[in-house]
Amino acid sequence: MPVDLSRNDDALRYEARLDGQLVGFAEFQLTDDLIVFTHTHVEPVVEGQGVGSAIARFALDDVRRAGDREVLPRCPFFRKWIRNHPEYGDLVRRTTGLAAGDSPGGVA
Repeated sequence: MPVDLSRNDDALRYEARLDGQLVGFAEFQLTDDLIVFTHTHVEPVVEGQGVGSAIARFALDDVRRAGDREVLPRCPFFRKWIRNHPEYGDLVRRTTGLAAGDSPGGVA
């Protein structure tokens, strides 16, 4: 299933489209030195088909390529995805003042 991935700066999200239809997205907020992933949504019709993973990989590769921000994964999907893909752990902002259940870097 070829999914078209893009960054939509007007909507502040990374998007996945299948046959031109929006099937998933990851919302983010920007600061001078951070990109904060706040929410990921995948349409039920394509759940379990790798759309969320494709969005996460595309977004994090984009952050790495730009090289000007660290990642703060507030979205549970992004936290889990990064935990399962440690090759992206170097992008994560190491924080203190963790919420209950969080681990360093906001990656639970």
